[in-house]
Amino acid sequence: MRVALLGLGKMGTPVARLLQKNGHQLTLWNRTAATAKALGEAGAQIAATPAEAVKGVPVVFTMLSDDAATTSVVFGMDGKPGILQAMEADAVHVSLSTISVKLSRLLEQSHHQRNQHFVAAPVFGRPPIAEQGKLWIAVAGAKLAVERVRPLLEALSRGITVISHDPWQAHALKLGGNFMIAGMIQAMSEAFVFASSQGISPQLFLETVNSALFQSAFYAQYGQTMLNPPQISGFTVALGSKDTALLREAAASAHRHLPLADYIAQQLHRAEEAGMKDQEWAVGQYRIAQSIAARES
Repeated sequence: MRVALLGLGKMGTPVARLLQKNGHQLTLWNRTAATAKALGEAGAQIAATPAEAVKGVPVVFTMLSDDAATTSVVFGMDGKPGILQAMEADAVHVSLSTISVKLSRLLEQSHHQRNQHFVAAPVFGRPPIAEQGKLWIAVAGAKLAVERVRPLLEALSRGITVISHDPWQAHALKLGGNFMIAGMIQAMSEAFVFASSQGISPQLFLETVNSALFQSAFYAQYGQTMLNPPQISGFTVALGSKDTALLREAAASAHRHLPLADYIAQQLHRAEEAGMKDQEWAVGQYRIAQSIAARES
């Protein structure tokens, strides 16, 4: 299948490799062109602009960092057209990104007005999981459009959940999932602070409690990340802060208040102010919990 992929960050690059591995004819665009060089040498076509990348292509994937990046690529900026103007009728835009519910609604409406299709397919998983083709994907959109892109999504994932015909609901689910991760990290952060105050090693605490209660690879993975910070961040404090803000915005639009989300947003803001914006999300939350405990002791 002819496929365009826009966005070659930490998640987009492994997605591109998997699409290539599965024999698809790939056209790529990235804001930093040098990032696409290796994929171009492996056979992908490299486009100079988003609009150029999607011309005549039936399926377009975007894997972009936030609403601002997605908006500029879809709608264009500085007088340059975006993919909305360049995609052909009946083409499908698949958003793999974590974006706001508000933008997801706008994208569906805008593509519909041009007789195009929009499928939301935000992914659960970090870069190493993406490399292995073991993401979990929440999918929503018109049934025929979802079925057209499903074989492509299956090549990237270990499983797919089809939610509804409303794309925005997939993005809402993704925001809720990330919020649960943030809640888990906050609970572990404070539990580790408590364990330390009692003379118990956080490592021993994690191993014991996870074995006794959760038996979760997720708790183990994030706990180890917090206790042994990686040199290269897989998911930053800035991204965690962004997703928490989008969750709170969506909840407010539905007249719901989430006190825990407010608290986590505050902690992430403190981490950003402390210079940890580009550090690992889980490490930032843990360090803020430690600093609060140190001030109070």
